[in-house]
Amino acid sequence: MKTLSAVLILFIMGCAGIPENVKPVDNFKLEKYLGKWYEIARLDHSFERGLTRVTADYSFRDDGGVRVLNRGYSARENSWKEAEGKAYFVKGSDQGYLKVSFFGPFYGSYIVFELDHEHYQYALVCGPNKSYLWILAREPGIKEDIKDMLIAKAAASGFDTDKLIFVDHD
Repeated sequence: MKTLSAVLILFIMGCAGIPENVKPVDNFKLEKYLGKWYEIARLDHSFERGLTRVTADYSFRDDGGVRVLNRGYSARENSWKEAEGKAYFVKGSDQGYLKVSFFGPFYGSYIVFELDHEHYQYALVCGPNKSYLWILAREPGIKEDIKDMLIAKAAASGFDTDKLIFVDHD
């Protein structure tokens, strides 16, 4: 039983870890990050596969955490899909490093490692390993030079940017 508990604890801790060559942004201001973000690009995962018009909406929770509402449209099923989760800072609230849960007590990393610190108009986000990556923006589109800069940063950090899926918002 002790071994199973230790393995489970290590698994959960590993899911809230930081991938190699990724550093969460400092001087993070949650109040400026809250609101709607559009998914510009992502690495493929079963929970988003086939979805278009994907957004994430962040708001305060009563317990001091962050409410996360992810939404996307499935043309195959002709319906909207939603997932609601909760997130909490792992270290300080001034660092873009949170843990997020959509499934009870299980948390994964949510790491903002590039951010428009001035206007909070774009962000580069990853999960606990190099298979989770998102480019987010406040509008459904993003300027090419900014998109190219974010892709270059992700590639330099070790992400396989050739496998990015660019999200349709039409």
